[in-house]
Amino acid sequence: MASQEEGRAGALVIVPTYNEIESIEEAIRRLFDAAGDDVDLLVIDDGSPDGTGPLVEGLAHERPGIHLLRRSGKLGLGTAYLTGFRWAIERGYTAVVEMDADLSHDPADVPRLLEALSEADLSIGSRYVPGGATRNWGPGRRALSQLGNLYARLWLRFGVRDSTSGFRAYRTAVLAGLDLGSVTSEGYAFQIEMTHRVRVAGGEIREVPIVFVERETGASKMSRRIVLEALLKVPRWGLGARRTRA
Repeated sequence: MASQEEGRAGALVIVPTYNEIESIEEAIRRLFDAAGDDVDLLVIDDGSPDGTGPLVEGLAHERPGIHLLRRSGKLGLGTAYLTGFRWAIERGYTAVVEMDADLSHDPADVPRLLEALSEADLSIGSRYVPGGATRNWGPGRRALSQLGNLYARLWLRFGVRDSTSGFRAYRTAVLAGLDLGSVTSEGYAFQIEMTHRVRVAGGEIREVPIVFVERETGASKMSRRIVLEALLKVPRWGLGARRTRA
C-alpha cells in the first residue's frame, strides 16, 4: 500500500500541549535543527494556563512553518491528533508526525520516521525493537508498557512490538481513507486503535528504533483511566476483527 514516490515532502509535525512551557521552545528548536524546511509544525494547545499558547504564538511570528491551534480546555490527546490529521489532510500534506512536547521524543528522530514512509504507511518510533530503549523509567512503568504491548499483540494478532508508542508518522493518504470520525480513544488506546486500523486497511507498518527518555519537567499525563480504557477496548477490537473475518 505504501508509495515510494510520496517520500517525506510536505510533512506536518503535530504536537499537542497542555502546560508545556518549560520544554516546548527547546522541542521546537531541536525539531527545526533536525528537519529544517522539510517539515511544518502544528501545536494544538488545550488552553494551557501556564502560557504555552502565547509562547508558541510568538515563535510562529518569528519563523514560517509554525502554526498554533488553540482549544478551549483539556479535550484529550486523541481528539487533538484527530484535529491535526484533518488539518493536514485539508491542506495537502503528504505525511504527519505525532510528537510529544516534553522531549521524551527526540525531535532528531523525525527525519528517520519520515524516511521510513518510503516503504510504509505508518512508521512507529519503537522502544521494543533492536536499537530501541527507555531511560529513566522505573521497573513498574517499564513492565506496564511492555505488558500493554503484549496484551495488544495477543488480542489484535499483529507483530507490532510497540503499538502504544505516541512517536510515529503516517502517510496522510492512509489517514484520509480511514473513518476518523468513529475514533473515540485516548492515550494508549488511541495509539493501539490507530495501529490496528491501519493494519486492517491493508497498510504497511514499520518500526524504527528510538530511545524514549522520561520527561524531566512537567507532569506525566499517565492515569488509571488511560490504562483501563485500553484494557477494555482492545479485546473489543480484536473480537470485532475476528467476527468480520468469519
